[in-house]
Amino acid sequence: MGHPYRDCFAQPHTKYLLATNLLGRLQNGMGPLSIALFLRSEHLPYAQVGLLVGLFAVATAIGGPLLGRLVDKHGQTSVLIASAFGSAAGFVFLTLGSASPLLAAGAVILAGSLTPPLEPCLRSLWEKLLGQQRLVAAAYSLDASLQQIVYVVGPLLVVVIAAATSPALALWCVSGATLVGTLLFVRARPVRQWQPSHVEARSWVGPLRSGELRKTLLSLGGVGFALGVFSLATVMVAEANAASGNMSGLFLGAHAAGALIGGLIYGSRTWPASPGAQLPVLFAGLAFCYLPLLTVPAPALMIVFMGMAGLFLSPVLACGFVIIGEVAPEGTKTEAFAWVVTITLIGNSLGSATSGAVQSAGLTAVFALPLAAAITGLVISLTVRSENTSGLVRDR
Repeated sequence: MGHPYRDCFAQPHTKYLLATNLLGRLQNGMGPLSIALFLRSEHLPYAQVGLLVGLFAVATAIGGPLLGRLVDKHGQTSVLIASAFGSAAGFVFLTLGSASPLLAAGAVILAGSLTPPLEPCLRSLWEKLLGQQRLVAAAYSLDASLQQIVYVVGPLLVVVIAAATSPALALWCVSGATLVGTLLFVRARPVRQWQPSHVEARSWVGPLRSGELRKTLLSLGGVGFALGVFSLATVMVAEANAASGNMSGLFLGAHAAGALIGGLIYGSRTWPASPGAQLPVLFAGLAFCYLPLLTVPAPALMIVFMGMAGLFLSPVLACGFVIIGEVAPEGTKTEAFAWVVTITLIGNSLGSATSGAVQSAGLTAVFALPLAAAITGLVISLTVRSENTSGLVRDR
């Protein structure tokens, strides 16, 4: 039996699919910041900027499952192309209509709600493309790990482009990356040949009719909650130590680096336990790695602890992807994976809001929130029962 990553990359189209998909997904890391910087450059008040950025996030969360359902019914190519053009147009319209609150709101809703469902489409391809469970698990680990690059490189690109040229050009670049990445992705033969499963009767609740899926999504929502807490808590730590606001970026970068390393290690081998048995163990590891953050150390040590806190992030997500692929009802896999994005966005928003609400209780209380979320995810994951209904070849 070969190395999972080597065998995964040896399959046709794997490298191309990952590269083009990540290019199209740069919007996830670039979109919110590029919108905020542009609107501020147009002298809009922070209250209005925050409202429009939040509207963009809400539109993305709502649009994802709806687009995923369209993919499950009509295939990937047409939905991806149409949504890419629509979302790209939304960013362009924002540069032209920011003076009008209604036009600006319509532009961010268009850009967010039609965000191409590249993540769920890629994840629904792996089973048919790779065929073996160990290779699919490795692909999910790569996906979850490399996703960290999007959230590190994306904001950095926005800052560099906006500083070197203008915030408006940064929005145009987001639009271009979305469109070019998606169009390149749909050129791949597996994408064009992907066919929806024939289902006699579709439930209006889609994949959410599966109890195991709902529990898995709820547990993964805790991960989004923790990420939302960290986005604000790292700024609080920097301010408490009279450090530059850039220090919070170092904290988050260390966390992303830890997630990248942890995910690559997790996917580099085949684990004997089933995904359903692995998920509680991974959540326990996540909770354990969050414990040192309660000490709220000096910035130098906080960078180390944030790196540790990221180690189990990608493994939890990758294992969750495998379970979702197994328990999602036939003909609903793309929408099921789209719900992961939505539940993560919802958790992220709740985490940010909650961390701000408890800030007055001290930083230890703030960092107790992600620990509580990880423990909650552990408890929920203990009730998840997954089984291989996808037709993947199990390893012996």
